[in-house]
Amino acid sequence: MKICLAGQGAFGIKHLEALSKIDGIEVVSLAGGSADSTEEVARQWKIPHWTLDLAESLEQPGVEAVILTTPTQMHAAQGEQCLRAGKHVMIEIPMADNLADSERLVAVQKETGLVAMAGHTRRFNPSHQWVHKRIKKGELAIQQMNVQTYFFRRTNMNALGKPRSWTDHLLWHHACHTVDLFQYQTGEIASIAQAVQGPIHSVLGIAMDMSIQLKVPSGAICTLSLSFNNEGPLGTFFRYICDNGTYIARYDDLLDGKEQPIDVSKVDVSMNGIELQDREFFAAIRENREPNASVAQCLSAMQTLDRLERNLKAQA
Repeated sequence: MKICLAGQGAFGIKHLEALSKIDGIEVVSLAGGSADSTEEVARQWKIPHWTLDLAESLEQPGVEAVILTTPTQMHAAQGEQCLRAGKHVMIEIPMADNLADSERLVAVQKETGLVAMAGHTRRFNPSHQWVHKRIKKGELAIQQMNVQTYFFRRTNMNALGKPRSWTDHLLWHHACHTVDLFQYQTGEIASIAQAVQGPIHSVLGIAMDMSIQLKVPSGAICTLSLSFNNEGPLGTFFRYICDNGTYIARYDDLLDGKEQPIDVSKVDVSMNGIELQDREFFAAIRENREPNASVAQCLSAMQTLDRLERNLKAQA
């Protein structure tokens, strides 16, 4: 399958690393945001064509699908562009930075009948898959998910330490991971969703600290703390407090409540959540089916984020 990748930054490279482990996938074009870095990444990964124009990538011979790892604010419009060009598309999280654009993407996917998937990697991490499978078997019930999402981003730098051309967002990007995962793991939509945020950064124009509380009808709750001010261990750490055990998920790794490792190496064909996410995308295309984390499935998370945003605006 010939595909193109849009976005030459840190997450684009993570996908290139994952794609290199998947047989039968050929990245034939890279659409980037700056000539120097796009050409450099294309050369390093032996991608035969690069451009600063996504439309040009979509016109490359034989291209069937696109992975978008571009700035958040571009996701919705580019996702629609890909679908209208007849290409299957995976849109890195979040699919959009507002509910209206998310709803439009879902409508375009239904209109075209193509595969459109959101990059909700947490659904695919072996650690979270292990918990999900036990919940489905009736062996676990979540009482609380306690989640910390901590980064140090007082300047606008990406995960590779390079300047960003856009500004990240705690609510519509980082909280999106946890809101979707909580609703996915419980199988319910939050009946209570509330948030508070700290001061707005004078230069970046975003809240640097945020706290979110969710509750689903069955009674399970989620407590999420987010910060761009944190100096210390970076990343997102999940504590599942269940009726039958406590589990700590750190990306693809899982421990019990006593910090003893749990072997999740047999949960799936890889220990790389992004690779597993990409594999699901291609499998759905080949099997002509809806993927796990389709834009339609993830719309409920965007609806909950919209409620949280309205909650924050009401406090302003």
